[in-house]
Amino acid sequence: MAITVSTINMKGGVGKTTLTFNLAWYSAWKATLKVLAIDLDPQANLSQYFMGAVEYLQYIRKSKKTVVDIFEQFSAASGLSGSPELVEPEDVIHSLYEWEDGSLLHLIPSRLELAWTLKNPTEKAQLLPKFIAKIADNYDLILIDCAPTESILTTAAYRSSRYVVVPVKPEFLATIGLPLLARSLKEFALMHQDQQLDMAGIIFNGLKRTNTPPEQINSCRDVKELADEHGWHVFDNSAHHSDSYPTGSRDGKPIFMTSNARAYVKTEFHEVGQEFLERINLV
Repeated sequence: MAITVSTINMKGGVGKTTLTFNLAWYSAWKATLKVLAIDLDPQANLSQYFMGAVEYLQYIRKSKKTVVDIFEQFSAASGLSGSPELVEPEDVIHSLYEWEDGSLLHLIPSRLELAWTLKNPTEKAQLLPKFIAKIADNYDLILIDCAPTESILTTAAYRSSRYVVVPVKPEFLATIGLPLLARSLKEFALMHQDQQLDMAGIIFNGLKRTNTPPEQINSCRDVKELADEHGWHVFDNSAHHSDSYPTGSRDGKPIFMTSNARAYVKTEFHEVGQEFLERINLV
């Protein structure tokens, strides 16, 4: 049975998708797990990182199914996929890599039309966890990359998840999205007392490893103080700043396969990945 984790921050621009991409790759390639990534952001950046811009565009032009179809499968008025029909796993899960040791990396892509779901959200939040329940035995880890907003998509991610992980970029106003996230999680817990959803922790993303500027130092302090107030874990290891992260993501490669990435950058992310798996009890 897979453990499902949502990566989320109500503040955009924190490197959430890049972190999700690398954690998925680490879990599959380094930890030899069966991993499914779900792109739950209408911007579909995670889909493009995994598939590459050209392949992703071809995928969309062929009208292949995406996460949109999971939410709209019973909506006769959606116009997105014709007549309502039940979405089967093989229709929407895109196989990226499968290795001889049994590990694998699969993707449920997104597309911009996912924003349509927000227009008519009635009962749709239940459709994602119901879909995941059908496939959970096929994976060890399911990672959901969430949009930076409070919406039905957030509720669907929570309903599907056992843990949440919060990437935070240490910068001015780094804490701005955290009180909203805390309220969101608290309200969800009150409304869904039948489900356990735990905070696996906050991961600092883009922290300067040397000559750390005062702004980042102050930001980390503020985030840790807020985390203490809510009883949230802050990861001991950080995904430090490196230009190799965006370069690798654009090329569809994780940090440990990016040719120009320094050895210590790869080592640092190995430590982040290991702590991540420990926090969600997959080690």
